[in-house]
Amino acid sequence: MCAYQKKDTSGRGRATGKKVAKKTRGGDSKSKPKFVHKSDAFKNKKRKGDAVPTFSENVRLNKYLANAGICSRREADVFIATGLVEINGKLVLEMGYKVKPTDEVKYDGALISQSTKRYVLLNKPKDFIAGNTDAWGRKSVNQLVFNACKERIVAVDRLDKYGTGLLLFTNDSDLLKKLNHPRHTKKQIYHVEVQKNINTDHMKAMVEGFELPDGGFAKADKVDFVRDGKPKEAGIEIQSGKFRIVERMFEHFGYQVRKLDRVYFGELTKKDLPRGNYRHLTEAEVGFMKM
Repeated sequence: MCAYQKKDTSGRGRATGKKVAKKTRGGDSKSKPKFVHKSDAFKNKKRKGDAVPTFSENVRLNKYLANAGICSRREADVFIATGLVEINGKLVLEMGYKVKPTDEVKYDGALISQSTKRYVLLNKPKDFIAGNTDAWGRKSVNQLVFNACKERIVAVDRLDKYGTGLLLFTNDSDLLKKLNHPRHTKKQIYHVEVQKNINTDHMKAMVEGFELPDGGFAKADKVDFVRDGKPKEAGIEIQSGKFRIVERMFEHFGYQVRKLDRVYFGELTKKDLPRGNYRHLTEAEVGFMKM
C-alpha cells in the first residue's frame, strides 16, 4: 500500500506579524483565495474593498444563477440558451440580461430565492466546539467564520472539540441535505495519531469492515501509515458521515486517539489554508461538491 503523505499544517501557531489579505464581507472567490486570520474572526468591523454585486443591484443573469447556487456561470449560459430561464413570466434567451432587484426569476419552472449562496471552507483549530458558544463560554467554530459573509452559514457536518482540519460551511440547504445523505457522502481523509503502535492486522480489519459495539457497520476505503518511522500515525480514507466514526473505529481495537486532522474533504484540501483561516470556494469547487 502506498503510504499517506503527511499534510502541511503550517500556520497552526500564533500570528507571525505577516500581512494577511483582507476579505471583503460578503465577498466572492474567483481566482486566488483570500484568507482571513483567526484573530480577525472576532472583529465586527466591516472590511474595506470592492463589494461583490448583490441583489440590491442589477446583476447579469448568468451570475445571478451562479450566485443562487444553481450552477456555474458557464453552465448558466447553456441553461439560458436552452430556454430554462424565465423572468417575470417571460422566456429570456439573452446571456447579458441584467436582473433587477424586483424581477421574479424562475429556473425550470421553480422560483429562485434571492439569497446569495455562500460556501466557506475553514481549517478548524483545536479546542473549538461545533455550533454556538455554550454556557461554559467555550469557543465556537461559528466565531471563526463570522466575518466570512453577511449571510448566515452553518457547518455541513461536525468535528469535535479536539478534532482539527477541513470544515465546510454554507447556507445552501439543498447541498446540506445532499452531503448529509448516506448515498452522497464525499470521500474524506484523516490523519490520525494514537497512543501506541498501530497493528497492521487492525488496519486490514478496518478496510474489510466490521460491526461497531454501539451499532452500525464501519468500513474504511484505505488505511496506511503516514510515513516510515511513525508507527503511531496513520492516514484513513473513508466515506461515512457517522459522528466520530474514525475515533470509534480505532477505539474498537483498543487505541486512544490523541490527534485527528481532516486533511481532505471531497476534492477540497488544506493546501495554502493555514490553521484557523477560511476561504470561499471557487465556482469549480462548488460545482464538484454538487455532483
